[in-house]
Amino acid sequence: MLASSTREELARLTHPPLRADARRNYEAVLAAAARVFEADGPEASLDEIARRAGVGNATLYRHFPTRRDLLVAVCVDDVEKLCAIGGELRPREGALEAWLRAYVEHIRTRRGLGAAFADSRDSTFVATCRAAVGEVANALLDDAKRSNRVRADLELDDVLTLANAIAIVTESSDRNRAESLLTLVVEGFR
Repeated sequence: MLASSTREELARLTHPPLRADARRNYEAVLAAAARVFEADGPEASLDEIARRAGVGNATLYRHFPTRRDLLVAVCVDDVEKLCAIGGELRPREGALEAWLRAYVEHIRTRRGLGAAFADSRDSTFVATCRAAVGEVANALLDDAKRSNRVRADLELDDVLTLANAIAIVTESSDRNRAESLLTLVVEGFR
């Protein structure tokens, strides 16, 4: 689903070649970090992440020398998952809405991760992630337009802006609130 240049750029950001045991540790730290950052935000304890991953702090820091490195890896992993979901949903009816639900839930549950990348040194990273998400969302939107499931004049920027707004305003609400707002917005796309 992603253009090979976008896929290669995402991979370059976080996927170093590793031995099998090192790859397992890397994946364990990444999974634990995603859970801990979801619960506690981007300033969560790195010691807690190492503990939940079942590795020592030295292993965590070997793979991710800085908090930023770990945050980048979690974000890239999330973007890759969102892109994969988009690919799996295409070209089914309702694919855009289903993907938007996953997108909103991702943003809603990654408390403050976006703000962690407000620094100008992150502009290339942010642009790469946005390009990957935009590529998938645009393909889903084009599919929906071709099948007349959404208005022909609907713009990708508008769709993502509305999805982001829903995620942000429902960050501390329950998931049902986000679902109902997204349903209302998607109805307006027709």
